[in-house]
Amino acid sequence: MDLNQFYITGINYKKSDASVRGEFAVSSEKYAAILETAAACGLQEVFILSTCNRTEIYGIAHSAHDLVKLICKQTPGSTEIFHGMSYIKQGMEAVEHLFSVAAGLDSQILGDYEIVGQLKHAAKFARERGFIDTFLERLLNCVLQSSKEIKNHTQLSGGTVSVSFAAVRFLKEHVEDIQNKRIVLLGAGKIGRNTCKNLVDYSGAKNIILINRSDEKAAELAKELGLRAALYNESKTEIQEADIVIVATNADEPVIKKSDLLNNGKKVLVDLSIPRNIEPAAGELENITLVNVDDLSKINDSTLEQRLLEVPKAKNIIAAYMHDFTDWHTMRKNVPVLKAVKQKLTDMQRCNLYLSAHPSAAETNIPQNSHFVQRAITNMAVKMRSQNQPGCNFIEAINDFISCSIN
Repeated sequence: MDLNQFYITGINYKKSDASVRGEFAVSSEKYAAILETAAACGLQEVFILSTCNRTEIYGIAHSAHDLVKLICKQTPGSTEIFHGMSYIKQGMEAVEHLFSVAAGLDSQILGDYEIVGQLKHAAKFARERGFIDTFLERLLNCVLQSSKEIKNHTQLSGGTVSVSFAAVRFLKEHVEDIQNKRIVLLGAGKIGRNTCKNLVDYSGAKNIILINRSDEKAAELAKELGLRAALYNESKTEIQEADIVIVATNADEPVIKKSDLLNNGKKVLVDLSIPRNIEPAAGELENITLVNVDDLSKINDSTLEQRLLEVPKAKNIIAAYMHDFTDWHTMRKNVPVLKAVKQKLTDMQRCNLYLSAHPSAAETNIPQNSHFVQRAITNMAVKMRSQNQPGCNFIEAINDFISCSIN
């Protein structure tokens, strides 16, 4: 496969706000539909990363436009808007982008490590449906290994700065006596779980009610953290009685609307969802303070300053893993030649073409196994890695084989 057939296209927080990103957010149902369309179009290796910061599609295609069509066909956003705000990367630039994303270098909050779990989930979804083959499997493995090394050997993700923690920090700074406030958290997925744990660990709040579309999931998390869960069909009542409402759901439409908050008293609302799951118009009410992921990302403290110092270390680690990946890809291109040469040498071995004109008894009894062939192929592979002389390498492989076989 030509590396230049690998593309990534998408939108992220750098050029689009939460409302625009929401137009191109990809739910599990949309993801499945996109992959079905990809199969019909003959695309075999594709996966989609859709988070609060970005929607990106990665794949092997004839052009990036093939990938753009997949996203825009299954999301409400228009192709014109997507083209106006999107970016396209190809070949090694696309590879490097994926490494940066997985490391947290491209996150809205530098070093936010929550992206790794989201990337693994996205890859798993595509893999289970047959859209992760040799190229993407190898690339994703290298990317995740690089991310893990950066996590373990740098302070790029040090401290407690993430979107879920930023939400808790915002509440501590803007809500007096938060320990005694009634907090409702909708959504017990990855972001909801992390936010809830941060609330418990850093805010001192105990009056937290968990609600999830799956009542069992909310009850399980509540039991784990010593909190209380409410049934999903009780959401409206619980929201009306809350002082703080945090929404970390994954609905296509707002789960809280402006009309739900009329005459409900003073509240702080935090929307961690993309697309927005709290109607933006709710923020127009005098008694409502509404913030979203873009608002929360504007933090700037000593933790982030320390993370900036770690960026060069992270990039050095990425460079090493990218070198390993390109080395593997180069060798993959040589596989057909190596297989052909191996077959030729095997044929030579079988018909004893390597024997001298007057073979000795020892020569005529050389074991017919693949040891000498494999040694010659290994030597050839090493030389092809650093040279681009397939004909010369073929001749050298024959010489190696003859030399190893007779000596």
